[in-house]
Amino acid sequence: MYTHYFQLKQSPFSIAPDPRYLFMSERHREALAHLLYGVGSGGGFVLLTGEIGAGKTTVCRCFMEQIPENCQLAYIFNPKLSVEELLLSICEEFRIALAPGVASVKGYVDAINAHLLASHAQGKNNVLIIDEAQNLSAAVLEQLRLLTNLETSERKLLQIILIGQPELRAMLARPELEQLAQRVIARYHLGSLTADETASYIRHRLAVAGSTAQTPFAPRLMASIHALSKGVPRRINLLCDRALLGAYVENQPQVTRQILRRAAEEVFAEEGKPAAGRGLRWPHVAGGVLAGALVTAALAWHFMPRPSAVPAAPAVAASVPAASAVAAAAASTPASAPASVPDRNAVLRQLASLWGEQLPAGDACQAGARAGLRCLHSRGGIAELRVLDRPALLALRDGEGMEQLALLTRLQDENATVLLDGKQQSVPLAQLAQRSDGSFTTFWRAPRSWRDEVPLGARGADVDWLAQRLAQQQGLPAPVPNLPLDAEMQSLLRAFQQRQNLRADGLAGPKTFIRLRQLGDNSEPRLSSAAPAVAAPAATAMVAGK
Repeated sequence: MYTHYFQLKQSPFSIAPDPRYLFMSERHREALAHLLYGVGSGGGFVLLTGEIGAGKTTVCRCFMEQIPENCQLAYIFNPKLSVEELLLSICEEFRIALAPGVASVKGYVDAINAHLLASHAQGKNNVLIIDEAQNLSAAVLEQLRLLTNLETSERKLLQIILIGQPELRAMLARPELEQLAQRVIARYHLGSLTADETASYIRHRLAVAGSTAQTPFAPRLMASIHALSKGVPRRINLLCDRALLGAYVENQPQVTRQILRRAAEEVFAEEGKPAAGRGLRWPHVAGGVLAGALVTAALAWHFMPRPSAVPAAPAVAASVPAASAVAAAAASTPASAPASVPDRNAVLRQLASLWGEQLPAGDACQAGARAGLRCLHSRGGIAELRVLDRPALLALRDGEGMEQLALLTRLQDENATVLLDGKQQSVPLAQLAQRSDGSFTTFWRAPRSWRDEVPLGARGADVDWLAQRLAQQQGLPAPVPNLPLDAEMQSLLRAFQQRQNLRADGLAGPKTFIRLRQLGDNSEPRLSSAAPAVAAPAATAMVAGK
């Protein structure tokens, strides 16, 4: 009913998924890029997580609009299914004809496999999207992993995209799902909007709704809206919609701080202490309502008790779970104390000490490079760190959303050992996964002649070393020096990458180097105390120029 009052053509903050209001922040574009990359990288799993209302569905809709023409798409939005129900749903989504009487797991799997092989022969790819994937059971997740076993020498025949809330990351950190987690080739956690993005989001939705007069939200309110909504698009919509209704009822040309504060108490009341007068909520009144309903709205607003003062900080409880053991130190800091900025370089210097290097003050990655240690930044999360088996710096978030830097030094079955603020703590993997967006930084030691990516056709000392290690892995005769990285060597490289649960792209990058070196060398720091998964004969150290 406030649309005419503010000279709008329609309500700008409806939570209905109207494509006209599509707003893609930098984070949404990054998430979309991860999905598109995953589809073109040879199959396996792609993981997209985010808080409720962060815009995962928006990203998914954009992805489905941009999916290549040779892709067949299946979409499952109700994953609370048994294994049989899931397989039947996949058959229905891909329009797979089932023979009469087929009603078993084996029958469904055989039909799906036959369809995937036939599609591959026609040059088509198959993509399965599962929304709300945090509701999948462990048995269903394992069945999905088994579906991805069907592959050619170049790619897997089924690409699965899992979209879910942050607890999905914690699920995949469980030891029993490690095999599935290692098949995740791309993952992205969709965070909230920044303060500037929140302001742009509000201006965008008002413009689409036809705003031509004075904006109902003054620029000075944007920081408060961001703080109260935590930058989550759906929360922004709920808050702004209710604030516009309040301004309308009070006959104000713009939303005031007091109106905004009361709107937050109303729409987010369940997150904290019950708001005063909670029973007298502003009613949701449709356009064209009777005058009596408008009077009711006005009465409800005017009789709601006013706060004596508007607090500077929002009294809205955090919408994320209570802080884990990783965040315990930060949680104990008095509220009046200023939050300390984590020193990434200090933690990286701690990490380098595990390699026996004492780095000077300053940029740790640059200092490490001078000492023969290279920084590797990745977003593969705990699953990838299990594969690489090496300590790393993790960026975590505590219960207040503040960044914390932890040094991960050990992984066991269901627990991790981290150094946080100089204190060693044992943290459940599920909690660690919930606090992390999957990004990490670690070191790897390589000679100066090693290129970050050794391409097809390259020659040199790094290619000689690569050829020696791959030959040792396969039990082949030692290769002659100065061979090019040809198709035969690349085939061996892809096979090795597949066995090690690395991306089988045939490019010898840092992660491939790390695993090749680890399988013949136990001298570098590791997350596990176990012996290498595959024994390799001792190899001669690669020397530049040889």
